[in-house]
Amino acid sequence: MARGNEADAYWSIFGYLVSGLLFWGGVGYFAARFFDKPYLTLIGLLVGITGAIYLIWLRFGRQ
Repeated sequence: MARGNEADAYWSIFGYLVSGLLFWGGVGYFAARFFDKPYLTLIGLLVGITGAIYLIWLRFGRQ
């Protein structure tokens, strides 16, 4: 039964990473287009991956 829980944890980690990149990357992309500052897309992606790693650490790293 431990393998099922482990697989669920891997999918949760994958979901955190993808959703963080998609959401904050999208926010950065639209901010970049609105303000005409292309570097805001990169900042959005960095915020997304940093936030996702932090959430992963909160959920799985302190166990």
